Amino acid sequence: MTICVQKFGGTSLQTDETKAKAVEHVEEAVQKGYKVVTVVSAMGRLGDPYATDTLLSLIGGVDASLSKREQDLLMACGETISAVVFSDMLQKRGLKSLAISGKEAGFRTSGDYSDAKIVDMNPQAVMQYLDEYDVIVVTGFQGETANGTTATLGRGGSDTSATALGAALDAEVIDIFTDVDGIMTADPRLVEDAKTLDSVTYNEICNMAYQGAKVIHPRAVEVAMQAKVPIRIRSIHSKAPGTLISVSTSGQPGLDLEEKLVTGITHVGKLSRIKVSVNGMKYEQSKVFETLAEAGISVDFIHIHPDGAAFTVPEHLGFRTKELLTEIGLTVSEDKGVAKVSAVGAGMTGVPGVTSKIVKALSDRNITILQSADSHTTIWVLVYENQMKDAVNALHDAFI
Repeated sequence: MTICVQKFGGTSLQTDETKAKAVEHVEEAVQKGYKVVTVVSAMGRLGDPYATDTLLSLIGGVDASLSKREQDLLMACGETISAVVFSDMLQKRGLKSLAISGKEAGFRTSGDYSDAKIVDMNPQAVMQYLDEYDVIVVTGFQGETANGTTATLGRGGSDTSATALGAALDAEVIDIFTDVDGIMTADPRLVEDAKTLDSVTYNEICNMAYQGAKVIHPRAVEVAMQAKVPIRIRSIHSKAPGTLISVSTSGQPGLDLEEKLVTGITHVGKLSRIKVSVNGMKYEQSKVFETLAEAGISVDFIHIHPDGAAFTVPEHLGFRTKELLTEIGLTVSEDKGVAKVSAVGAGMTGVPGVTSKIVKALSDRNITILQSADSHTTIWVLVYENQMKDAVNALHDAFI
């Protein structure tokens, strides 16, 4: 039995036209001899009747008084409706299909409602159903806790459901269908000549996703990477193969046919840079991060030095961050309206001159670098947000 997993997100199931195209992709896979496990998100986006955000609006959205556990019961409804509707469409096209819940598919999760983690997978029921059915349609984004309650997986949950099933079922491939042709070298809304990548490595796409690329959630990639199951990012509107995510850019372990210094340029806007002085108390930096951790504020782009620290937070948390740190006696300033721009590529590891090229590309366009950092496969620069588009284009022109 050769299995493929296909995931269809909310925009891929938003209209009758896109749902029909999703059915065609399933039919094509069955005709090629695959047993297909389909993972579906809730249909559409806010305003569409069964979208997750629309369901949440029934109880006031983010201002809901209900517990996270109760909210998860409501949020799980969107995927349930989607799975049943999609299975009905498949059956009307002559395919033997069955819609099942995440619980029945074997997802066991932590009790962190609205942001649960998958702690165990038991796909035995799915394997048994595949003996009888061509297609199993699974509700994404959800599973069952040890107490038997429903928990949702948080942002990117359906992506993670798909890759977890692919890993557990030893699938040949996992197809993630979206409304774009694949993974782009940069956001096409900012860079007119952004290109679709034929292939990227797991590590590259994890870094790109963490640094702002939104086509697939990094947690989903990490699950597939551990199991070495390839992922394809494909367009719902096309039969094209899209972008292959695997162990190497060639799709074959240990073989990279094309050495690229930089694979893509990503960005994250709407940030504030917080600068903290510890007033000569050089061993007090830990209080900065302990205070913010206790308040549930996550920090990024961290630079620690003997006299203090600098880091970024989402812009809407800037005031609260300053308030908390001032209360413990620290001197705090905030630079609003900054953005992180990242150059990502496995090919830069150990190669001299990459940072020099980045600095020159930005300085040639009079773009101010506020802060920088690097790892083996990523170099980050912090710039003013009103220079973000120019910075992304400058680096894209320099490397891609």
